[in-house]
Amino acid sequence: METIGTKNALIVHKERLAPQINLFEIRAPAIARNAKPGQFVVIRLHERGERIPLTIADADPSKGTITIVAQEVGKTTYELGLYEAGQSILDILGPLGNPSHIDHFGIVVMIGGGVGVAEIYPVAKAMKERKNTVVSILGFRSKDLIFWEEKLRKVSDEVIVTTNDGSYGMKGFTTDALRKLIENGRKIDLVHAVGPMIMMKLIAELTRPHGIKTVVSLNPIMLDGTGMCGVCRVSIGGKIRFACVDGPEFDAHQVDFDELLRRLDYYKDLEKISFEKWKKERGMI
Repeated sequence: METIGTKNALIVHKERLAPQINLFEIRAPAIARNAKPGQFVVIRLHERGERIPLTIADADPSKGTITIVAQEVGKTTYELGLYEAGQSILDILGPLGNPSHIDHFGIVVMIGGGVGVAEIYPVAKAMKERKNTVVSILGFRSKDLIFWEEKLRKVSDEVIVTTNDGSYGMKGFTTDALRKLIENGRKIDLVHAVGPMIMMKLIAELTRPHGIKTVVSLNPIMLDGTGMCGVCRVSIGGKIRFACVDGPEFDAHQVDFDELLRRLDYYKDLEKISFEKWKKERGMI
């Protein structure tokens, strides 16, 4: 798969999907032609910007555009949220990572938590096209954060929406919905999960004793997206792998989530310091 760099990529459409969650349709014809479900891009907003990975939520080769959905959780994603249609992103590198393994498995449960809902969409669509029975579980903190429910319904045989506070759908977490399916004796051939790290860890722990094949998409800190910097290293089955070139998808039962969570917590503190400094420089606090 060819990796392509796009300079000064134009934002042709922006949409606020939910509080702090933004959709960007970006002109990147070569990336759009080559993108496969499960792949991602690394973007840099401007010369002084950091590089961050974002999953390709959709691609339209006929329009020459890719769609990314980003949640404002740190300096760069917050700054990206200030961009509007008509502005350009300095660098986009992609498509990166290995595409999702799409095949006829049987009954596939797609699980998206928060912004992970956008990331499971292209995989769910491809799985449905391969004649799988697709059950999508979409998890949100509350009703006001829900997005793409109808979009997922179009590519799923069944959709279960959960909210932490019970303001919409099933009260609880995605793991509660999955546990209910398992306890009700539903045959599940594959679970594919994308979302917060702790959610994916708990899903792996839930499916392991039942022998259910489970795949997760890991999105740790990345810089170059080509395996050179080593920042995105993860422990898979006791061996070091790089999420950018060996992943981003891995066997959930082989991932050392505890190690990964510790590393993410460390970077989270550094990100908080960087974000606060950035806001002070702009008189925002």
